[in-house]
Amino acid sequence: MIEATALAAHLDDVLQDATIAELPDHYRGKVRDNYDLGDGRRIIIATDRLSAFDKILTAIPLKGQVLTQLARFWFEATRDICPNHVIEYPDPNVLVCRRLDILPVEIVVRDYLAGTTSTSILSMYRTGRREMYGTTLPDGMRDNHKLPRTIITPTTKAFDGGHDEELSEAKIIAGGLLTAPQWREVCERALALFERGREIARQRGLILVDTKYEFGFDKDGRIILADEIHTPDSSRYWFLESYERRFATGERPESFDKDFVRSWVVARCDPYKDPIPEIPRDVVLEAARLYISVFETITGHAFPLPDPTVPVLQRIRANLANFF
Repeated sequence: MIEATALAAHLDDVLQDATIAELPDHYRGKVRDNYDLGDGRRIIIATDRLSAFDKILTAIPLKGQVLTQLARFWFEATRDICPNHVIEYPDPNVLVCRRLDILPVEIVVRDYLAGTTSTSILSMYRTGRREMYGTTLPDGMRDNHKLPRTIITPTTKAFDGGHDEELSEAKIIAGGLLTAPQWREVCERALALFERGREIARQRGLILVDTKYEFGFDKDGRIILADEIHTPDSSRYWFLESYERRFATGERPESFDKDFVRSWVVARCDPYKDPIPEIPRDVVLEAARLYISVFETITGHAFPLPDPTVPVLQRIRANLANFF
């Protein structure tokens, strides 16, 4: 486990902005900065920005490195299930990948009645809804209950950073977002990826509660896994050992993901209506520790701390100089 003092040395060098003027066709997403090279390749730089409730809440030191390297672990662990967009990793925060035409549907796979956002099935269930995303849930379920079966809850892909909208299989096909065969293939791949993730997480003493996948079409029309996979930003993890006990007593499961920060915010305001309060340094530091703990728990490897005397963006620029 990394010492708190060693982690604190990175508090003032967070990667908020990964703008590099020498790289072409810059697109800034919620968390990642993207550059299209014009030859079918794309550079994706994971920043330390933390996004939730359709806005940037804060920046967590080393988060971008955790996301990139943990996604790398999962891409390698699932490449036999679904081809992915990876080409190379020239820097701990950077992925060079194939450029894809991203599907207009975002795939969320869920195993539990959980969530904090307005599009989560728990939020909808609490309002009395039982039919959502083309799925019907039974009455009498409690917060964080295991679902009768693993389900897919698709949403629109908010390319402009806007709000994701609820979808169903019928809406996807009727609206021409995907054909019926394409939708079947996406579902089969997503459920297989989730099963692999659930299996590995359980071996590490974790529950993979739910996760988001993004797929794209390559130039030959094949469906390819993109973005990230099973990271603390795209997935919810709970500790397996304490889940049953805490569920039985009505306590929140012990969380191992960005729910830590989301829950801190929700306890202090309505994040969809109110200004987000400044998140204290001790909360940011604890979030960084949690991100690193997820990496170390899942991969079984110590997290490689970078040199705190070299600014993150300076290091990234040096490692990408060949692309200028």
